[in-house]
Amino acid sequence: NMSAGHLSRQFRLAYGESPYAYLMTRRIERAMALLRRGDLSVTEVCFAVGCSSLGTFSTRFTELVGVPPSSYRARSAPVAPEMPSCMSKQVTRPIRIREAQVGGAQLA
Repeated sequence: NMSAGHLSRQFRLAYGESPYAYLMTRRIERAMALLRRGDLSVTEVCFAVGCSSLGTFSTRFTELVGVPPSSYRARSAPVAPEMPSCMSKQVTRPIRIREAQVGGAQLA
């Protein structure tokens, strides 16, 4: 029972980003996992994670991950098979460019 604006402000206070940015980050995380599997095309992954535009998906993916989805798919095929999936998810979690600049982390 609150307005969209109030919800957005409260969400940003609690999570540090807008509801849309949070949703897109979760979608990109899921897309990264699907692309690492290697059995789906980039277009199929785009629609599987809930995006309706391949262009927007590719742009947001590139912003968060640092490489286009097709490049990510090609280079992530030889992920270490002995690495548990929970560790793989933590290591490959997308970092927003502004977070990397503020936190001093470097993109690979």
